[in-house]
Amino acid sequence: METLDLLDEIPSLDLADFTSGDEKRKANFVAEIGKAFNNIGFVAVKNHGLTEELRLKLYETIQKFFFLPDEVKSKYEFEELSGQRGYIGKNKETAKGFKKPDLKEFYHVGQLNPREDMARNVFPEEVPEFETLTSETYRIFENTGKTLLRAIALYLELPEDYFEAKVYQGDSILRALHYFPILNPDALEEGAVRAAAHGDINLITLLMGASAEGLEVLRVDGKWIAVTALPDQIIINVGDMLDRLTNHKLKSTIHRVVNPPREKMGTSRFSIPFFMHPRGEMDLKCLDSCVSAEYPKLYTDMTAGEFLDERLRELGFKK
Repeated sequence: METLDLLDEIPSLDLADFTSGDEKRKANFVAEIGKAFNNIGFVAVKNHGLTEELRLKLYETIQKFFFLPDEVKSKYEFEELSGQRGYIGKNKETAKGFKKPDLKEFYHVGQLNPREDMARNVFPEEVPEFETLTSETYRIFENTGKTLLRAIALYLELPEDYFEAKVYQGDSILRALHYFPILNPDALEEGAVRAAAHGDINLITLLMGASAEGLEVLRVDGKWIAVTALPDQIIINVGDMLDRLTNHKLKSTIHRVVNPPREKMGTSRFSIPFFMHPRGEMDLKCLDSCVSAEYPKLYTDMTAGEFLDERLRELGFKK
């Protein structure tokens, strides 16, 4: 495995290098994304398919929803769906290992072409454009995620289409997030933050630029560094499933969303990540090529579905 560099910012790449048809540019992209994921687990990517016009419309639309009264939003909250579709109210998700729930509320849009055993999406009738814009973004990010997984497969010396069948009609989620204003900072409980330190559950996460700063990544030496995407970039990071599959060769890096400075606590922060999940039957057993005497196997064998179920229980969504 490669020597780790202590980076002060995450690397930037151009996805057009991978899709250009130029084998040299493609190979360079594969090497660079592999190096970044081996090192810090995060990378910024441009030419990802999402237009700035769509991003701005989407943020405007999700703000309309989150600014609705709580009793209206709660119509779209269904406990039996274990937080996998629709609205999830304030103080409902607690990061693994923490006691205080995150200071946020969110909305989940899942597979647009669901299998028979999957939950169907629910959309708020009060904001009719919500369905159109979130569905369009879901399609774009699912396709971009598949392209990124092809590059990752090549870096791991697997067939380029290794992940294709595994993510077809997978359990991917588009999450619209509202970190609501902290109106009384003096009453804030100790340890209550917008998003406590955590790793993502999935294979990879695609994150468009947020409405405000706050995202931080934990570097290997224990230093937190701020992460901000340029207007034409999205942030990509390794999730726990890919970390398990590669025996921690590709690193699911701990990250968090910190509370704003006191003078900005009364403002909202919005964020829209896309969590790229495989089908539940995908085997997450560590790849043989990632296990050696120097790097012994770290994880027990399980499927993606079993791992997701375990994490949903840890997060408090399943009993």
